[in-house]
Amino acid sequence: MTTSLKESVGRYGVWSVELRSEDPDRRGELDEAVAELEELGYGAVWLGGNSTADHAAPLLGATRRVVVGTSIQSVWQQDADTTAAGFTEVDAAHPGRFALGLGVSHGPLVKDYRRPYSAMTGYLDELDKAGVPADRRVLAALGPRMLGLSRDRAAGAIPYLVTPEHTAQARQILGDRPLLAPEFKVVLESDPARARETARAYLVRYLELPNYTGNFLRLGFTEDDIADGGSDRLIDAVFAWGDEARIRERVAAFHEAGADHVALQVVTANTGATLPRKEWRTLASLLA
Repeated sequence: MTTSLKESVGRYGVWSVELRSEDPDRRGELDEAVAELEELGYGAVWLGGNSTADHAAPLLGATRRVVVGTSIQSVWQQDADTTAAGFTEVDAAHPGRFALGLGVSHGPLVKDYRRPYSAMTGYLDELDKAGVPADRRVLAALGPRMLGLSRDRAAGAIPYLVTPEHTAQARQILGDRPLLAPEFKVVLESDPARARETARAYLVRYLELPNYTGNFLRLGFTEDDIADGGSDRLIDAVFAWGDEARIRERVAAFHEAGADHVALQVVTANTGATLPRKEWRTLASLLA
């Protein structure tokens, strides 16, 4: 019997934009890093940015068990037939280990952005015709309509930049069966000022994107929370920082709210440039 995606990914995974690098000179480094993540016990690796099956394939080849998913592939990035062909090729080589994470991206980032919900439903229609199974795809869903689509036409949802409160609401919409795998950011720093400085420097780019700011407002944050790089209240809600006990407590809050899996993104002053391998080891140890 085929293992479901929900069972395969386990309780924790790593979300990383660094692992999707296309630099051939870094191939050995990336393969070594993802193999270590598997040995550390992470159940999944989620590739940030506009990632595709081409980014996932070499990482799957360097590992034996871990699931590798796109988080996300934008539906505006490539047509559904190309996506289906990529999925089929990778799934044939590594059965059941590739998760196709799809999203509608953001208006400010996409030329001719329009009717995102309709764009996603049309894309899923094309994937259905091409034979991409619904139980191997997940959606980057924030609002109720997209969460409903994650429930009805995918294996579940991979919400990005959310809180435990959002997770509780998402679980109510999804029901018990679908995978709910929120992304959560971690700064391994106990000093409040330094931790928030690192977090705020990373968060500021997302506060220009209406999908995220709209979701924050739905969750009860205010325009003041969103201004000037984010209030301490917002920073503390969407990042875990502090000592080991505090970080464990913050991650556990997502599971208590209904998450099956938490995709942990380590944020440092060099996020996007260097692999945070020391931090991944520390995080694996404190969550063991």
